[in-house]
Amino acid sequence: MSSTSSERVLVVPASELDRLGRFQGFRADAERYLSALLTPELMAYRPRSEVEDDPNWKQLIPYVVLRAGAAVFSYTRGKSQGESRLHRLRSLGVGGHVDEADAEGGCGRAAYDTAMARELAEEVDVQSRGVMTLAGLINDDSTPVGSVHLGVVHVFELDAPRVVPREEGLADSRFVPIAELPTARDEFETWSRFCIDELLGSR
Repeated sequence: MSSTSSERVLVVPASELDRLGRFQGFRADAERYLSALLTPELMAYRPRSEVEDDPNWKQLIPYVVLRAGAAVFSYTRGKSQGESRLHRLRSLGVGGHVDEADAEGGCGRAAYDTAMARELAEEVDVQSRGVMTLAGLINDDSTPVGSVHLGVVHVFELDAPRVVPREEGLADSRFVPIAELPTARDEFETWSRFCIDELLGSR
């Protein structure tokens, strides 16, 4: 992966999110949004340094929740994780920016899927068979980080809880019982809180 200063990441116009219906929090109807957003006419790769503070663009972030039965993979974000504003917070999602190099410069759904798979493989070694499904979208305009990102939530249902981190930034990684997440909710980043509330049935 290239450095943040030279990295060119996938973005879509925030105005298109407005046209489709901007929301706050978690939305399950991800396919309706992605079928419109992941088109060559709208997708672009721009320097990450230029879009990190520009809410006119939404950076698409694959966010994969690794689930094995009644437990999910969790970790604490360390300094090697790219988004410094999330360091020391716990997370349920594995993934990151869609880099132009990862996607081989392509635009369209296939380019996103390729980059998502490479990002996942870069961060963790999944040692179990499983099935990946698209679960929803996360938009959080209440924070500086959230205002420039759009999370694409996938759930990877694994046969067994066998996942090994490949990056030091995934500290204190382990599978935790879903039933215990509500009591630890405040330890997690905002996107993970949305998943705890809306996706994992903790309410």
